[in-house]
Amino acid sequence: MQAPVAHLTFPPEAVYQLSDSDSGLEAVIVLHSTRFGPAAGGCRVWRYENRQAMNHDALRLAEGMAYKNVMAELPLGGGKSVINLPIGDFDRSKLFRAFGRKIQELKGQYVTAEDVGTSVRDMETIHTETPFVAGLTPKGDLPGGDPSPWTALGVFKSMQTAARYKFGSDLAGLSVAVQGLGHVGSALCELLHQAGARLIVAETQATLAANVASKFGAEVVSPSAILSAQCDVFAPCAMGAVLTSENIAALKARVVCGAANNILATGEAGDILAERDVLYAPDYVVNAGGIINVCAEYFGWSVSEVNGRVVASGERLAQVFRHAEETGLAPHRAADALARGKLALGSRATVAAA
Repeated sequence: MQAPVAHLTFPPEAVYQLSDSDSGLEAVIVLHSTRFGPAAGGCRVWRYENRQAMNHDALRLAEGMAYKNVMAELPLGGGKSVINLPIGDFDRSKLFRAFGRKIQELKGQYVTAEDVGTSVRDMETIHTETPFVAGLTPKGDLPGGDPSPWTALGVFKSMQTAARYKFGSDLAGLSVAVQGLGHVGSALCELLHQAGARLIVAETQATLAANVASKFGAEVVSPSAILSAQCDVFAPCAMGAVLTSENIAALKARVVCGAANNILATGEAGDILAERDVLYAPDYVVNAGGIINVCAEYFGWSVSEVNGRVVASGERLAQVFRHAEETGLAPHRAADALARGKLALGSRATVAAA
Protein backbone atom coordinates (compact mmCIF):
# COMPACT_ATOMS: atom_id res chain seq x y z
CA MET A 1 0.00 0.00 0.00
CA GLN A 2 2.95 2.38 0.49
CA ALA A 3 4.21 4.39 -2.50
CA PRO A 4 7.21 6.64 -3.20
CA VAL A 5 6.88 10.19 -1.96
CA ALA A 6 7.34 13.48 -3.77
CA HIS A 7 9.99 15.95 -2.66
CA LEU A 8 8.85 18.64 -0.23
CA THR A 9 10.74 20.95 2.10
CA PHE A 10 10.27 18.41 4.85
CA PRO A 11 9.47 15.11 3.07
CA PRO A 12 6.62 13.09 4.61
CA GLU A 13 7.28 9.92 6.50
CA ALA A 14 4.93 7.82 4.37
CA VAL A 15 2.35 8.02 1.60
CA TYR A 16 -0.30 5.30 1.24
CA GLN A 17 -2.16 4.91 -2.04
CA LEU A 18 -5.59 3.38 -1.45
CA SER A 19 -8.06 1.69 -3.75
CA ASP A 20 -11.07 -0.56 -3.38
CA SER A 21 -12.87 -1.69 -6.53
CA ASP A 22 -16.03 -2.79 -4.72
CA SER A 23 -16.77 0.66 -3.24
CA GLY A 24 -15.04 2.77 -5.89
CA LEU A 25 -12.56 4.12 -3.33
CA GLU A 26 -9.57 5.95 -4.78
CA ALA A 27 -7.69 7.80 -2.06
CA VAL A 28 -4.38 8.67 -0.47
CA ILE A 29 -3.24 9.02 3.14
CA VAL A 30 -0.11 11.07 3.83
CA LEU A 31 1.72 10.76 7.14
CA HIS A 32 3.90 13.84 7.16
CA SER A 33 5.12 13.61 10.74
CA THR A 34 4.50 11.38 13.76
CA ARG A 35 7.17 12.95 15.98
CA PHE A 36 4.68 14.28 18.51
CA GLY A 37 1.91 11.69 18.21
CA PRO A 38 -0.33 10.07 15.60
CA ALA A 39 -0.52 11.95 12.31
CA ALA A 40 -3.82 13.82 12.48
CA GLY A 41 -5.69 15.64 9.76
CA GLY A 42 -9.09 15.63 8.14
CA CYS A 43 -10.42 13.61 5.24
CA ARG A 44 -11.15 15.71 2.15
CA VAL A 45 -13.47 14.53 -0.64
CA TRP A 46 -12.96 16.33 -3.93
CA ARG A 47 -13.05 15.59 -7.64
CA TYR A 48 -9.50 15.48 -9.01
CA GLU A 49 -8.51 15.12 -12.64
CA ASN A 50 -6.07 12.35 -11.85
CA ARG A 51 -4.18 10.67 -9.05
CA GLN A 52 -1.20 12.99 -9.46
CA ALA A 53 -3.37 16.02 -8.70
CA MET A 54 -4.93 14.23 -5.74
CA ASN A 55 -1.53 13.27 -4.34
CA HIS A 56 -0.17 16.79 -4.77
CA ASP A 57 -3.07 18.24 -2.79
CA ALA A 58 -2.72 15.64 -0.04
CA LEU A 59 1.04 16.20 0.28
CA ARG A 60 0.65 19.98 0.67
CA LEU A 61 -2.24 19.61 3.11
CA ALA A 62 -0.39 17.05 5.24
CA GLU A 63 2.66 19.27 5.54
CA GLY A 64 0.38 22.12 6.54
CA MET A 65 -1.20 19.92 9.22
CA ALA A 66 2.23 19.03 10.63
CA TYR A 67 3.02 22.74 10.93
CA LYS A 68 -0.45 23.56 12.24
CA ASN A 69 -0.40 20.93 14.98
CA VAL A 70 3.10 21.72 16.21
CA MET A 71 2.42 25.47 16.24
CA ALA A 72 -0.78 24.85 18.22
CA GLU A 73 1.29 22.80 20.69
CA LEU A 74 -0.81 19.66 20.27
CA PRO A 75 0.34 16.12 21.05
CA LEU A 76 -0.27 15.16 17.43
CA GLY A 77 1.73 14.69 14.29
CA GLY A 78 0.51 15.90 10.92
CA GLY A 79 -1.28 14.00 8.20
CA LYS A 80 -4.07 14.20 5.66
CA SER A 81 -6.31 11.97 3.62
CA VAL A 82 -7.96 12.76 0.31
CA ILE A 83 -10.66 10.74 -1.43
CA ASN A 84 -11.29 11.30 -5.12
CA LEU A 85 -15.02 11.88 -5.48
CA PRO A 86 -16.39 9.02 -7.61
CA ILE A 87 -18.03 9.94 -10.88
CA GLY A 88 -21.77 9.24 -11.02
CA ASP A 89 -23.86 7.47 -8.41
CA PHE A 90 -22.10 5.63 -5.60
CA ASP A 91 -22.85 4.14 -2.18
CA ARG A 92 -21.44 6.72 0.24
CA SER A 93 -21.68 4.42 3.24
CA LYS A 94 -19.81 1.65 1.43
CA LEU A 95 -17.14 4.13 0.34
CA PHE A 96 -16.45 5.38 3.86
CA ARG A 97 -16.58 1.91 5.39
CA ALA A 98 -13.89 0.85 2.93
CA PHE A 99 -11.88 3.93 3.83
CA GLY A 100 -12.27 3.13 7.54
CA ARG A 101 -10.82 -0.33 6.97
CA LYS A 102 -7.79 1.21 5.28
CA ILE A 103 -7.27 3.51 8.28
CA GLN A 104 -7.52 0.53 10.61
CA GLU A 105 -4.67 -1.15 8.72
CA LEU A 106 -2.38 1.70 9.83
CA LYS A 107 -2.96 0.71 13.49
CA GLY A 108 -3.25 4.20 14.95
CA GLN A 109 -0.56 5.97 12.96
CA TYR A 110 -3.24 8.20 11.41
CA VAL A 111 -6.32 9.81 12.96
CA THR A 112 -8.90 11.28 10.59
CA ALA A 113 -11.69 13.83 11.01
CA GLU A 114 -13.90 16.10 8.91
CA ASP A 115 -12.68 18.32 6.12
CA VAL A 116 -14.05 19.73 2.87
CA GLY A 117 -16.68 17.38 1.47
CA THR A 118 -17.17 15.25 4.60
CA SER A 119 -19.53 15.36 7.57
CA VAL A 120 -20.17 14.04 11.05
CA ARG A 121 -22.25 11.29 9.47
CA ASP A 122 -19.29 10.22 7.32
CA MET A 123 -17.07 10.11 10.41
CA GLU A 124 -19.64 7.93 12.15
CA THR A 125 -19.53 5.56 9.18
CA ILE A 126 -15.73 5.40 9.33
CA HIS A 127 -16.04 4.73 13.07
CA THR A 128 -17.87 1.46 12.35
CA GLU A 129 -14.56 0.14 11.00
CA THR A 130 -11.91 1.89 13.15
CA PRO A 131 -11.54 3.84 16.41
CA PHE A 132 -8.96 6.18 14.85
CA VAL A 133 -11.41 8.92 13.94
CA ALA A 134 -12.75 12.09 15.55
CA GLY A 135 -15.47 14.55 14.64
CA LEU A 136 -18.13 12.17 15.94
CA THR A 137 -21.46 13.13 17.48
CA PRO A 138 -20.70 14.84 20.83
CA LYS A 139 -21.40 12.89 23.99
CA GLY A 140 -22.73 14.98 26.84
CA ASP A 141 -20.59 18.06 27.45
CA LEU A 142 -17.49 16.61 25.78
CA PRO A 143 -15.92 18.03 22.60
CA GLY A 144 -16.87 16.55 19.27
CA GLY A 145 -19.11 17.04 16.29
CA ASP A 146 -18.71 19.74 13.67
CA PRO A 147 -15.42 21.58 14.36
CA SER A 148 -16.36 24.57 12.18
CA PRO A 149 -17.39 26.93 15.01
CA TRP A 150 -14.03 26.41 16.69
CA THR A 151 -12.16 27.06 13.44
CA ALA A 152 -14.17 30.26 12.95
CA LEU A 153 -13.43 31.41 16.50
CA GLY A 154 -9.68 30.91 16.05
CA VAL A 155 -9.69 32.86 12.78
CA PHE A 156 -11.73 35.63 14.41
CA LYS A 157 -9.32 35.96 17.35
CA SER A 158 -6.39 35.96 14.94
CA MET A 159 -8.04 38.61 12.79
CA GLN A 160 -8.41 40.80 15.86
CA THR A 161 -4.66 40.46 16.45
CA ALA A 162 -3.82 41.21 12.81
CA ALA A 163 -6.10 44.27 12.81
CA ARG A 164 -4.40 45.65 15.90
CA TYR A 165 -0.98 45.12 14.30
CA LYS A 166 -1.95 46.70 10.99
CA PHE A 167 -4.50 49.36 11.89
CA GLY A 168 -3.98 49.88 15.61
CA SER A 169 -7.66 49.15 16.20
CA ASP A 170 -10.17 46.39 16.71
CA LEU A 171 -12.48 45.08 13.99
CA ALA A 172 -15.37 47.47 14.66
CA GLY A 173 -15.86 49.66 11.61
CA LEU A 174 -13.46 47.70 9.41
CA SER A 175 -14.63 46.08 6.18
CA VAL A 176 -13.97 42.35 5.79
CA ALA A 177 -14.38 40.48 2.50
CA VAL A 178 -15.21 36.81 3.19
CA GLN A 179 -14.71 34.35 0.35
CA GLY A 180 -16.73 31.18 0.88
CA LEU A 181 -19.77 30.82 3.15
CA GLY A 182 -19.67 27.20 4.18
CA HIS A 183 -19.88 26.24 7.85
CA VAL A 184 -16.70 28.10 8.80
CA GLY A 185 -17.24 31.15 6.60
CA SER A 186 -20.80 31.64 7.82
CA ALA A 187 -19.80 31.23 11.47
CA LEU A 188 -16.98 33.74 10.96
CA CYS A 189 -19.43 36.24 9.44
CA GLU A 190 -21.60 36.01 12.55
CA LEU A 191 -18.64 36.75 14.83
CA LEU A 192 -17.51 39.64 12.62
CA HIS A 193 -21.03 41.10 12.55
CA GLN A 194 -21.21 40.94 16.33
CA ALA A 195 -17.84 42.73 16.49
CA GLY A 196 -19.14 45.58 14.34
CA ALA A 197 -17.32 44.81 11.11
CA ARG A 198 -18.85 45.57 7.72
CA LEU A 199 -19.16 42.43 5.60
CA ILE A 200 -18.61 41.85 1.89
CA VAL A 201 -19.22 38.23 0.90
CA ALA A 202 -18.95 35.92 -2.09
CA GLU A 203 -20.21 32.38 -2.49
CA THR A 204 -20.86 30.11 -5.46
CA GLN A 205 -24.18 29.00 -3.92
CA ALA A 206 -26.45 32.03 -4.20
CA THR A 207 -28.79 30.89 -1.43
CA LEU A 208 -25.97 30.85 1.12
CA ALA A 209 -24.89 34.35 0.13
CA ALA A 210 -28.47 35.62 0.33
CA ASN A 211 -28.89 34.09 3.80
CA VAL A 212 -25.74 35.76 5.16
CA ALA A 213 -26.72 39.06 3.56
CA SER A 214 -30.14 38.89 5.20
CA LYS A 215 -28.79 37.97 8.64
CA PHE A 216 -25.82 40.30 8.84
CA GLY A 217 -26.44 43.06 6.33
CA ALA A 218 -23.56 41.89 4.13
CA GLU A 219 -22.89 43.19 0.65
CA VAL A 220 -22.84 40.33 -1.86
CA VAL A 221 -20.38 40.36 -4.76
CA SER A 222 -19.59 37.75 -7.38
CA PRO A 223 -16.91 35.13 -6.65
CA SER A 224 -14.76 36.70 -9.37
CA ALA A 225 -14.98 40.14 -7.73
CA ILE A 226 -14.25 39.31 -4.09
CA LEU A 227 -10.46 39.39 -4.45
CA SER A 228 -10.51 42.98 -5.71
CA ALA A 229 -13.23 44.20 -3.34
CA GLN A 230 -12.53 47.50 -1.60
CA CYS A 231 -11.96 46.29 1.96
CA ASP A 232 -9.59 46.32 4.90
CA VAL A 233 -9.34 42.55 5.42
CA PHE A 234 -9.59 39.68 2.95
CA ALA A 235 -10.70 36.38 4.52
CA PRO A 236 -10.44 33.36 2.19
CA CYS A 237 -12.61 30.59 3.64
CA ALA A 238 -12.97 28.24 0.67
CA MET A 239 -10.34 26.24 -1.22
CA GLY A 240 -6.62 26.97 -1.21
CA ALA A 241 -4.14 28.56 -3.61
CA VAL A 242 -6.31 31.69 -3.70
CA LEU A 243 -3.44 34.18 -3.88
CA THR A 244 -0.95 33.87 -6.71
CA SER A 245 1.97 35.98 -7.79
CA GLU A 246 -0.19 37.17 -10.69
CA ASN A 247 -3.48 38.09 -8.99
CA ILE A 248 -2.15 39.83 -5.87
CA ALA A 249 -1.97 43.09 -7.81
CA ALA A 250 -5.78 43.19 -7.75
CA LEU A 251 -5.97 42.86 -3.97
CA LYS A 252 -7.22 45.98 -2.16
CA ALA A 253 -7.12 44.59 1.39
CA ARG A 254 -4.23 45.45 3.72
CA VAL A 255 -4.66 42.29 5.80
CA VAL A 256 -5.20 38.68 4.67
CA CYS A 257 -6.53 36.36 7.37
CA GLY A 258 -8.81 33.43 6.56
CA ALA A 259 -9.79 29.86 7.32
CA ALA A 260 -8.74 28.24 4.04
CA ASN A 261 -5.72 25.96 3.98
CA ASN A 262 -2.78 26.79 1.70
CA ILE A 263 -4.06 30.28 0.88
CA LEU A 264 -0.78 31.12 -0.85
CA ALA A 265 -0.28 29.32 -4.14
CA THR A 266 3.48 29.69 -3.70
CA GLY A 267 5.92 31.09 -1.17
CA GLU A 268 6.72 33.81 -3.66
CA ALA A 269 3.11 35.01 -3.42
CA GLY A 270 3.66 35.62 0.29
CA ASP A 271 6.83 37.54 -0.46
CA ILE A 272 4.92 39.78 -2.84
CA LEU A 273 2.29 40.46 -0.17
CA ALA A 274 5.04 41.57 2.21
CA GLU A 275 6.60 43.78 -0.47
CA ARG A 276 3.20 45.41 -1.00
CA ASP A 277 2.89 45.97 2.77
CA VAL A 278 -0.05 43.59 3.06
CA LEU A 279 -0.03 41.76 6.40
CA TYR A 280 -0.54 38.04 5.91
CA ALA A 281 -1.69 35.86 8.82
CA PRO A 282 -0.31 32.37 8.04
CA ASP A 283 -3.30 30.07 7.56
CA TYR A 284 -2.10 27.10 9.59
CA VAL A 285 -1.50 29.35 12.59
CA VAL A 286 -4.95 30.96 12.55
CA ASN A 287 -7.21 28.09 11.47
CA ALA A 288 -6.18 25.48 14.06
CA GLY A 289 -9.46 25.65 16.01
CA GLY A 290 -10.92 22.62 14.29
CA ILE A 291 -7.93 20.36 14.92
CA ILE A 292 -7.78 21.56 18.53
CA ASN A 293 -11.36 20.36 18.93
CA VAL A 294 -10.48 17.07 17.22
CA CYS A 295 -7.49 16.62 19.54
CA ALA A 296 -9.64 17.32 22.58
CA GLU A 297 -12.23 14.79 21.48
CA TYR A 298 -9.61 12.13 20.77
CA PHE A 299 -7.79 12.58 24.09
CA GLY A 300 -10.83 13.36 26.25
CA TRP A 301 -10.15 17.00 27.10
CA SER A 302 -12.87 19.37 28.29
CA VAL A 303 -14.70 22.01 26.26
CA SER A 304 -13.13 24.70 28.45
CA GLU A 305 -9.68 23.39 27.46
CA VAL A 306 -10.67 23.67 23.80
CA ASN A 307 -11.93 27.21 24.28
CA GLY A 308 -8.75 28.33 26.01
CA ARG A 309 -6.49 26.87 23.35
CA VAL A 310 -8.57 28.28 20.48
CA VAL A 311 -8.77 31.76 22.00
CA ALA A 312 -4.97 31.65 22.30
CA SER A 313 -4.74 31.53 18.49
CA GLY A 314 -4.42 35.31 18.51
CA GLU A 315 -1.40 35.23 20.80
CA ARG A 316 0.26 32.49 18.73
CA LEU A 317 -0.17 34.71 15.67
CA ALA A 318 1.33 37.63 17.58
CA GLN A 319 4.39 35.46 18.27
CA VAL A 320 4.77 34.88 14.54
CA PHE A 321 4.50 38.60 13.82
CA ARG A 322 7.12 39.34 16.47
CA HIS A 323 9.46 36.72 15.00
CA ALA A 324 8.93 38.23 11.56
CA GLU A 325 9.88 41.67 12.87
CA GLU A 326 12.95 40.35 14.69
CA THR A 327 14.26 38.38 11.71
CA GLY A 328 13.11 40.56 8.82
CA LEU A 329 11.22 37.60 7.34
CA ALA A 330 7.81 37.81 5.74
CA PRO A 331 5.18 36.37 8.15
CA HIS A 332 4.64 33.15 6.17
CA ARG A 333 8.37 32.44 6.18
CA ALA A 334 8.65 33.36 9.86
CA ALA A 335 5.88 30.88 10.69
CA ASP A 336 7.52 28.16 8.58
CA ALA A 337 10.84 28.75 10.33
CA LEU A 338 9.24 28.43 13.75
CA ALA A 339 7.31 25.31 12.78
CA ARG A 340 10.27 23.58 11.16
CA GLY A 341 12.40 24.39 14.17
CA LYS A 342 9.87 22.76 16.48
CA LEU A 343 9.57 19.71 14.23
CA ALA A 344 13.33 19.30 13.91
CA LEU A 345 14.31 19.91 17.51
CA GLY A 346 11.31 18.95 19.55
CA SER A 347 10.23 15.76 21.19
CA ARG A 348 6.95 14.44 22.45
CA ALA A 349 7.75 15.67 25.94
CA THR A 350 8.10 19.30 24.84
CA VAL A 351 4.61 19.51 23.32
CA ALA A 352 1.98 20.84 25.71
CA ALA A 353 -0.75 18.35 26.60
CA ALA A 354 -3.85 18.78 28.71
